[in-house]
Amino acid sequence: MSATGNQKELFGGRKLWSLLIPLMLEHLLTALMGMVDSVMVSNVGPEAISAVSLVDAINMFVIEVFWGLAVGASVVCAQYLGNGDLRRASKAANQILITVAFLSAVVTAACAVGRERILMLVFGSVDRDVKQAAEIYFAYTTFAYPFTALFHAGAAILRAQEDSRTSMTAAVCSNLMNVAGNAALIWGFHMGIAGAAISTLASRIFACVMVMKFLTSPRQRIRIRLSGNLRPSGRVILLLLTTGIPAAVESGMFQFGKLAVQSVVSTLGTTAIAAQAMTNILENLSGVAGMGAGDGLTTIVGECIGAGRQEEASYYIKKVTLLSEVAVTASCLVMYGLCRCFTRLAGMPEEAAAMCVGMMGVITIVKPLFWTLSFVPAYGLRGAGDGKFTMLVSCGSMWCCRVGLTVLLCRYFGFGPMGVWIGMFTDWAVRGTLFGLRFLSGKWRDQRVIA
Repeated sequence: MSATGNQKELFGGRKLWSLLIPLMLEHLLTALMGMVDSVMVSNVGPEAISAVSLVDAINMFVIEVFWGLAVGASVVCAQYLGNGDLRRASKAANQILITVAFLSAVVTAACAVGRERILMLVFGSVDRDVKQAAEIYFAYTTFAYPFTALFHAGAAILRAQEDSRTSMTAAVCSNLMNVAGNAALIWGFHMGIAGAAISTLASRIFACVMVMKFLTSPRQRIRIRLSGNLRPSGRVILLLLTTGIPAAVESGMFQFGKLAVQSVVSTLGTTAIAAQAMTNILENLSGVAGMGAGDGLTTIVGECIGAGRQEEASYYIKKVTLLSEVAVTASCLVMYGLCRCFTRLAGMPEEAAAMCVGMMGVITIVKPLFWTLSFVPAYGLRGAGDGKFTMLVSCGSMWCCRVGLTVLLCRYFGFGPMGVWIGMFTDWAVRGTLFGLRFLSGKWRDQRVIA
């Protein structure tokens, strides 16, 4: 018996796993490569890893905004495919590429011109060596924005047509290329932080080209044509932006809140910055399986809603959330067990390593209790077109709990970097409660992106 009685499930049998497993592996391998990347950079010196951590907070803010727009594209395309309208799905895919290409070029130009002012505005006064390394790293990685934005848009289009293997292949190859480039430029040519930045830029270009090549293949259900169809359509772009802007605002504000938190951490000294940077990497690793499953859930729910199968969409939100909870719990235990090993490989000072291990111990206890409900169901709500609600909840909880509480605890009560995690735990609890109530209310089922 299927989730909808005698009706065949849209993602029954192996189809669900063929979509989710590559996405989970993609997130895991990308996070692992990111950790290896950070370990390699840390051997340049504590100033280097601190600079990369600070600049990557800005980079992630920009990238997450474009990821949000890509989510809008995947929702629109998935709902059209669920409705059987391949022509409109292809048209929407072409238009999102035009949109992100234009917007990312504008952002790149602005950051390239004003990078020193941006760093000063966001982080204020930091150690001189950290500041110089950050300026070098930011100067190179700014030019990766258009390629990263197009990669995320292309990957979202592939996911919408249930192809998650291609984006996984591109991401894994890109990250392996980044690690190899770091080894050559940092250790072989002794280029330091500049070598790490050049390697990152080259790997992002490679990933973008690879995904675009797959999207132009005649074998794709949604095919991108590089001539003839790449003309702006105001109506389609408006539909994409209406769907994507709430997700972009949510992602952007989430990263902006992290920037605000990072700004607080940057005042705690180089030891605290290094400990927090490594803890962030390990904590992210423990959640990658859930994030990958969430990406797939957006496509699943989008197709179900497009096909008018709301009960099946509800079934998959519950199923994928449960699977994610199991994966996150197991990942937290593994990461805590390997924490000391990673700090030694990174060559972290003893004080910073001890601080990192202590924070990971608390995270291992708290994260399985609250994290999954605070993130995974929201992917399903966005797939249904309920992005405005997830945006309001995420932004409100971020600023009231994560940012506000962190500032209070770190600046006025002297909690140090542990204050950051207390604010984050509170944010998870509030978000999870509100998303759970929204799901149970059933109001998200009434949302629909396409006519």
